[in-house]
Amino acid sequence: MIAKEENRARVAAVTGANGAIGMAIARQIAATPGHEVVLVCRDGDKAARCAEGISRATGNPRVRYVLADLSNRASIDALGQNWEGPLDILVNNAAIAPRHRTLTPQGIEMQFATNVLGYFWTINAFTDHLGQGSAARIINVASYWAGGLALGDLEFEKRPYDNDAAYRQSKQADRMLSCAFARRLQAHGIAVNACHPGDVDSTLSNDLGFGGHESPDAGAQTPVWLAISESTGHYTGKYFEHKREVACRFSANPESVEALFAVCETY
Repeated sequence: MIAKEENRARVAAVTGANGAIGMAIARQIAATPGHEVVLVCRDGDKAARCAEGISRATGNPRVRYVLADLSNRASIDALGQNWEGPLDILVNNAAIAPRHRTLTPQGIEMQFATNVLGYFWTINAFTDHLGQGSAARIINVASYWAGGLALGDLEFEKRPYDNDAAYRQSKQADRMLSCAFARRLQAHGIAVNACHPGDVDSTLSNDLGFGGHESPDAGAQTPVWLAISESTGHYTGKYFEHKREVACRFSANPESVEALFAVCETY
């Protein structure tokens, strides 16, 4: 049994793998020997093309996809329930920045549902699977472009909606929740860290009006490093930029972190 565990491929799931950064993350992990990669996407046609392209580019036949709506808890829960076998690496990467305030069919502001609750629900849905392996890791793709979280108005019901303000709030929340989950999952042997991926020209960055000066592969380097490098396995509850640990002021107040976690639990 020990030999079987040592010899099997490490399984990595990457959400939002159709996007520029997500695809680069998935491709770089797939190109690393000993890894199986599962793309978590919403669009089946795009996912199939992405999986085929990554497999062809890396020569790794162990690239596949599953479908889920990451703004919908029921969809994420179903994904977790139908998952078979262990999961060693979970990269929460899916994010959006709609220019106008929109709601999910469940009535939740779309950016908060996808960028924050999507991470929260996905971690909860896969905790048991992550606990089956050894040295499991969760990487939450956040951003240095973060701040302005209003715990009493997470869905911009009181404030005028601005997609940049909503995005910055969501990334602050991702960094805080990474710290909260790190404390909860450490006893299960699961490390949880957050990072800034890089300034990549993507749909999201264009929706925010920024563009980007880094290639997707450059932007993927820090998430991939946290996901697969032997040198990063001991970290948990940390935040990184450009492969360097950076103090996260948003996670410095345990009371605020726990208050956010408690609110997310109500959804």
